[in-house]
Amino acid sequence: MPTTENLPHAPHYIDGTWHESSARGQSRNPATNELLGTFADGGAQEARLAVAAARRAFDSTAWSRDRYRRASALTELADGLERRADELISLLARENGKTSSEAALEVTGAIAKLRYYAALAVTDHGRAAEVRPGVYSMTLREAAGVVGVIVPWNSPVILAVRSFAPALAAGCTVAMKMPAQTGLVNGVLSEVVARTPSLSPGVVNVFTESGNSGAPEIVAAPEVDVISYTGSTAVGRVIAEQAAPTLKALSLELGGKTPMIVFDDADLDAAVPVLVKAVTTFAGQFCMTGSRVLVQRGAADELRRRLVAAFGAVRTGPGDDPASEMGAMIDESNARRVEETVAAAAEYATVLVRGERDHALLGPSLIEVVDVSAPIVQREVFGPVATFEVFDSEDDAVARANATEFGLAASVWTRDADRPLRVGRELRCGTVWTNTWAVIHDQFEEGGFKQSGVGRLNGVRGIEEFQETKHLVHAAPRR
Repeated sequence: MPTTENLPHAPHYIDGTWHESSARGQSRNPATNELLGTFADGGAQEARLAVAAARRAFDSTAWSRDRYRRASALTELADGLERRADELISLLARENGKTSSEAALEVTGAIAKLRYYAALAVTDHGRAAEVRPGVYSMTLREAAGVVGVIVPWNSPVILAVRSFAPALAAGCTVAMKMPAQTGLVNGVLSEVVARTPSLSPGVVNVFTESGNSGAPEIVAAPEVDVISYTGSTAVGRVIAEQAAPTLKALSLELGGKTPMIVFDDADLDAAVPVLVKAVTTFAGQFCMTGSRVLVQRGAADELRRRLVAAFGAVRTGPGDDPASEMGAMIDESNARRVEETVAAAAEYATVLVRGERDHALLGPSLIEVVDVSAPIVQREVFGPVATFEVFDSEDDAVARANATEFGLAASVWTRDADRPLRVGRELRCGTVWTNTWAVIHDQFEEGGFKQSGVGRLNGVRGIEEFQETKHLVHAAPRR
């Protein structure tokens, strides 16, 4: 049995130095329960130190006004992450449970995102006009200040970068709370930050927390100007309430129940593999998981038959096993929670495929539902579970797709050239894909309608989430 003394350990990184906490957490492989290492487990004290360091760096350095330094820092971060890519991919597969290919997708995507925002750091826009003779107006975009970033465990590398990269590009400084489930991954990310020459001490501060005292400290702190959070809608509501007294800006990407709408004329050969991936990627622990299959009646029997066979054939296993088609859930308690959710749904719906569980490994489930108000349709499961719902017409499909409080994304499958635009226009969600799923481009915004979020990340709007607009008026002296 390995001891913690000869395993990796990850401290916090605050104000340019490494910090320990009185508490230590253990990192384990969710698929095997193998002990991987330890991490400093922080809380309110670390949050206060991180916020204070970020505030000092913003107020007392030229970081917010030196766009070329910011571009250099983001490029250096991308280079540093690229040098550690293989290590991070392997560690993500073991510590987070996702397959190696999914881990590679996450890490390479984070590198590309850093490079995109490095370019955007030196790109600006505004307006200027002579509004009356001798009177000039212009708008400038300025950094909002200190950004508190709260990162989820399902994709910690890319979701951390998705928030802190545009914040840094805008000229903000960062206090970032990372999830305890990926303590060692957090440590590698912190090492990349620490070895970035253009990042002054205090510009990026990182701590890991298993409890819930540090994150609320960041949200409530008057020294923090913006909160960027990715996670559940329930927690997003709590953050909005806690942030209200200081009226700080919020960027929240929250839960989803992505409808995958399959029309009679869809190419099922192309659709079925993607529908399966939409449920099994990250073991369904993804805000854009294709958790609702909506199929037109004429194609329902054939699609049902194919999905039952495909779901039943998915091979689960450790993320670093090349034979695994789906990795483990983040821990056994979450796998058990999803298993119990499927069992509860069997009381009012038809379970077509019931995923078998082995500790944190849980196969995908498919549940046929008639009543769109059923709990399995209305609630985000955050696991490898999809509902199977039959509709008759376009109007019926749109009504069913829009019938939840969520509005993050949707997918439309059809050979009709006009239908995707027609249907997509009526769907109340932030992203609509046609004959594909989960295609994300750094230069185009993503975010949710309704209870799926506030604000947008990626694209030009992504940097604007961390900026204020200042109006300058200049009246020339009379001659």
